[in-house]
Amino acid sequence: MYDIFIDTHFAGAHHLRDYPGDCEKPHGHNWKVRVTVRAAKVDKCGMGMDFTLLKKVVKEVIDLLDHHDLNTLPYFQEKNPSSEYIAEFIYGEVRARLTDDNHRIFSVRVLETDTQGLIYYGPEGPKF
Repeated sequence: MYDIFIDTHFAGAHHLRDYPGDCEKPHGHNWKVRVTVRAAKVDKCGMGMDFTLLKKVVKEVIDLLDHHDLNTLPYFQEKNPSSEYIAEFIYGEVRARLTDDNHRIFSVRVLETDTQGLIYYGPEGPKF
């Protein structure tokens, strides 16, 4: 079993609707993101997943968020653009773009700052 990951980042603005505090006001972050893919085995080249392909897929998804007001994006019309839902969005978009049965998305880590963040494992992730 192999966990392959890409670290990236994006800048964006958001506000949390109905939040009782400062985050209800429009503000921005430079989010850091780690997308981890799990592979059961390596291919004939000795790779669980080619980094070039993973970088391409992750960039396509991050470009949907980078330098946007997240509250204006369709996904966040019904959901607050919290780090939790940002991770869920990235997870779903990456998952939809991975078509090889040998690897699948495992987790998405989102950091709002260097000292706070979360990891989303998807709907079938570890049990609570």
